[in-house]
Amino acid sequence: MFSIIQAAGWPIWPLLACSVLALALIIERFISLKAAKVAPPKLLDEAITVSRSGVPAPDLVQQLEQNSALGEVLASGLRALNVNPRCSEEDLRSSMEGAGRSVAHRLEKYLGALATIASAAPLLGLLGTVIGMIEIFGSQGGASGTGNPAQLAQGISIALYNTAFGLMVAIPSLIFWRYFRGRVDGYLLTLELSAERFLRHLYLLRKP
Repeated sequence: MFSIIQAAGWPIWPLLACSVLALALIIERFISLKAAKVAPPKLLDEAITVSRSGVPAPDLVQQLEQNSALGEVLASGLRALNVNPRCSEEDLRSSMEGAGRSVAHRLEKYLGALATIASAAPLLGLLGTVIGMIEIFGSQGGASGTGNPAQLAQGISIALYNTAFGLMVAIPSLIFWRYFRGRVDGYLLTLELSAERFLRHLYLLRKP
């Protein structure tokens, strides 16, 4: 592997950095986007059951908030009622929408960086290809008119290795970006539907 890196020349180092960064982002997103951390399946029903007879105490609301991203959205509505039991429907909706926007921003974290790597890696590979072509043409421009075989081989290695490595970094990055993008979109839809259902439940808890 080290011999390949040596043959590819210095242009491959930015690609290696991109590959390490992309791997770190993919692992981080896999951990952060687990269903248990975002939208546990039974959490909404449990929150409705607990608050059916009235708004829970602040400590229970805090536990709900720390449970998951969905819990954070649901807890924002309960906290609004704890602060003002007669708050309007608009205030309740505004409170939950604000929490939802914060959660959405957190779910989309690092996806832009992964998409940038997927776009930039082929261009970095192309840069290495161009540098390799310059090496090739340089090997043919000696004063004697004869080519330098060693320089020619080095130019070909730089061109081919960087092109291949650029694609090897870009393709998985693009695949995982699309995968995480679809996963986040699914979570956001779940959060929106759950928040709407919980909002209708909270309307019944407001004091006239």
